[in-house]
Amino acid sequence: MPILPPLRVTSLALALALSSTAHAKDTPDVAAARAAMARLGVKAAQVDLSIRPAAHPTYRVRIRHGAIAATGSSPIALVHGVAQALEAKGKLHLSWEGRRAVPLSRADNFDSGEVSSPFDLRAYLNTCTYGYTTPWWNWARWSSEIDWMAAHGVDTPLAMEGQEYVWRALWREEGMDEAAIGQSLSAAPFLPWQRMGNIAGYRAPLSPGWIEKKHQLQIKILARMRSLGMKPVLPAFAGYVPEGFAKAHPKARIYKMRSWEGFPPTYWLDPSDPLFTRLARRFIEIYNATYGAGDYYLADAFNEMVPPIAEDGSDATNAQYGDSIANTAAANTQAEKVAALPPAVRDARLAAYGEKLYHSITAAAPKATWVMQGWLFGADKAFWTPEAVRAFLSKVPDEKMLVLDIGNDRYPGIWQQTQAFYGKQWVYGYVHNYGGSNPAYGDLGFYKTNMAAALNNPAKGHMAGFGLFPEGLHSNSIVYAYAYDLAWGPKRDLGEWLKTYTAARYGSTSPALVSAWQRAISGAYQTRYWTPRWWNQMAGAYLFFKRPSATGADYPAAPGDPAALRRGIEAMLAAAPAHPSPLFAKDIVDLTRHYASMRLDDRLKTALAAYKADDVAGGDRARAQISDLARRIDTLAANQQETLATWVKDARAYGDSPAEKADYATQAKAIVTIWGGTGHLSDYASRAWSGLYADYYLPRWQMMLEDARAAALAHKPLDEAATIAHIRAWEEQWVANGKDYAHAAPADPVKAAAQLLKELP
Repeated sequence: MPILPPLRVTSLALALALSSTAHAKDTPDVAAARAAMARLGVKAAQVDLSIRPAAHPTYRVRIRHGAIAATGSSPIALVHGVAQALEAKGKLHLSWEGRRAVPLSRADNFDSGEVSSPFDLRAYLNTCTYGYTTPWWNWARWSSEIDWMAAHGVDTPLAMEGQEYVWRALWREEGMDEAAIGQSLSAAPFLPWQRMGNIAGYRAPLSPGWIEKKHQLQIKILARMRSLGMKPVLPAFAGYVPEGFAKAHPKARIYKMRSWEGFPPTYWLDPSDPLFTRLARRFIEIYNATYGAGDYYLADAFNEMVPPIAEDGSDATNAQYGDSIANTAAANTQAEKVAALPPAVRDARLAAYGEKLYHSITAAAPKATWVMQGWLFGADKAFWTPEAVRAFLSKVPDEKMLVLDIGNDRYPGIWQQTQAFYGKQWVYGYVHNYGGSNPAYGDLGFYKTNMAAALNNPAKGHMAGFGLFPEGLHSNSIVYAYAYDLAWGPKRDLGEWLKTYTAARYGSTSPALVSAWQRAISGAYQTRYWTPRWWNQMAGAYLFFKRPSATGADYPAAPGDPAALRRGIEAMLAAAPAHPSPLFAKDIVDLTRHYASMRLDDRLKTALAAYKADDVAGGDRARAQISDLARRIDTLAANQQETLATWVKDARAYGDSPAEKADYATQAKAIVTIWGGTGHLSDYASRAWSGLYADYYLPRWQMMLEDARAAALAHKPLDEAATIAHIRAWEEQWVANGKDYAHAAPADPVKAAAQLLKELP
């Protein structure tokens, strides 16, 4: 797995690390915090923990002669506080790339003072994370992630595993047979979009073995989260039903929804239909009987799907919404047609939808809060005007709804345009990562100033928390460390924060190292959103990752400041001998890989422009450079914690038979490449992984460049449609080829990064 497994602590080491006297006095919540610290590798002469309830999340940690005394308002506050104190002493660092844990000595002393978070909730994860990152996770990997959450102060994570076990039970009760249920459920990596109603039955059937493994896994996940005092957000029924169910109930108010990204339409049951009330209640009853009741339930009925407003639901079929085409002229024109319906009709329908969705949850969980992602209000804002949002939320009690305003780095200001969601509780935050695609980017300065501005805004309404909602994990760890630190304060200068961060991450720091990181940040981490990931309706983090097109010669310059980034990398390389840390090597490799990928895009543009101008010699020179550079990046990236080989290996390991292993490997390759449908999703989840550079992205571009060269030699226009058809066919074969991968990391990754950088402009 990409992150190091939990540290094994022997009984002797545990006795040394933790006070046996305190152990005997521990309440269950203190015991859970202590166990999490042991898994993190906390080693001290004594650890004295106590929980004192407070109005807001708070902690205080004192270290005296290597012994820890900590108080906190919850187990999460304790774990986070101790992790922060040890990080301040350079003794503990936890990230996706690995961890450092060093015992305290008698010389170590520290006092955090009283630290409070202005946010009652710290949320985490995105519905899509469960497709782009976690399909093949086992308990060891989930255990590590929950500890990561605790160390970063997260207490309100989305907990979406295991729900197909409940869906299957529900549809069995409704008379569907096993074959029909299996065919209605999409393959594992694509389930998030099944759950949100965008697709159904894609690459079906879903393996019963996978369903059972996730069922058992969710039991453990929720037990661990709840023991730490977390309030996981659980799934609820949002109205989407299998096609077979829809056809078996011809008199029910079931609408055929729009075709999302070229997939077949899905079916949505109107909340006003008596069937909705029964199904929604029964889903939560089965869920609670299986996993236990929760405080928060997520129901996203209209994620990139238009609400049916016309009485016959016809507008739901015709409207074309979605992030991939959001804000284009065609999308806005169709959205405006729907929005042009009489406001009274629209508002009445939306109000009824919101009211009944809320009551469908509280019918089975009377004390529950309805949670919804606010992404649609920004992505589909041609429909979701402030008036439409107001109507949808109008009949839900303010204290019983929580809007996750996840897109403040992509669609800022939605909460201001809607008067802080008209009195509802809401969580302010950022998506940051889309699809698990991983250029080096983020905007540390923006997070600090924007978060403070929102907190200090008198019109913030019932802002209940802060959250990060990445669609994929395992990239740009510095973004997540910094943002969650900001959610607790105190708000230190970035340079001071970097001094602490680097000392804990690498085991040592220096003014030169902090300065080097600041230069790298000025080059890569002042980018709020990676805009080129959508270009000419093509997805992909870099031009090299996009499905090849002759129009690539016009591809825009990448965001950020590549020259500043290069200076930062050079300064880090100069400091490398003084910091011989595996995590330092990973950071240098990642920044170099990113810089080299942007230079690779430049060479692609040069080759395409040359062949278009019939300059065969110039195109050939650039083409040779592309092939060499892509392979060298591929080799360098093998040093990182995640590669095509690890992704496919984890997928295969989840299978219980040769056929299942092969299916999972194919699904794993599909989600990070071709995705599916006939829309714009190819390369949406493009990854800067060893294996993909050389084995997938490069062959596609070689086909395009070979055809462009032939056209230049013949002084004829390139038949791009024929070339793309050839590439598409090759992609399908690649996904299904059953190949295993093995990538050897460079013996000296820092030296390899330095050599590569030296040879780049």
